[in-house]
This record gives sequence, C-alpha cells and structure tokens, in this order.
Amino acid sequence: MKRIVTMAVAVLAALSASAVAFAEEAAHAAGGGSTAASALAIASGIGIAIAAFGGALGQGKAAAATLEGIARNPGAAPKLLTPMIIALALIESLVIYALVIAFLLQGKI
Repeated sequence: MKRIVTMAVAVLAALSASAVAFAEEAAHAAGGGSTAASALAIASGIGIAIAAFGGALGQGKAAAATLEGIARNPGAAPKLLTPMIIALALIESLVIYALVIAFLLQGKI
C-alpha cells in the first residue's frame, strides 16, 4: 500500500510540474508572465498554508493541554481557561500576520 501511495504522489508531482512548465511557456509566448511574479504567487500561497498548518497544530496542542488539566482538576477550570483563550488569540494573530504578508506579496504581482 505504501508503494502505491508513493507512486501516486510521484505521478501527480510529475504531472503538475509539466503543467506548470507548459503554462509558463504559454505565458511567455503571450508576452507576459514574469518568473518573479510566479515566485511571489507561489511563495504567498505556501506561506499562508504553512502558517495555517502551524497555527492549527499550536491551537490543538494548547486546547488539549488545557482540557487535560481541567479533566485532572475540575476546580482549576476558571484559572486555566483565561490563559488558554489569551494563548489561542496570540497563536491566531500570528496566522493573521501571515495572511497580511501573503496579501502584500500578492499586491506586488
């Protein structure tokens, strides 16, 4: 099964790489499509994807740790919830900063 998944990923990567190459050739033939603009578009997409993934992992870990603490000691719930909400807000703000940077990169295209 692992071989099949690996082969499928390799085939999809090869197909998507060839589609990008053909699209770039068509864009240059039409007189537009700089490589820098393409790199900025890809960088902004990958950047926001990584930020969202990291933020989701951080928020999940923070919530899991807080809920585990509440499960072990239900009396400490009010003392744990406020710092957890603040931590979740700070984690989310980092994702929003990445979104703003992605919009700024898109504006340079």
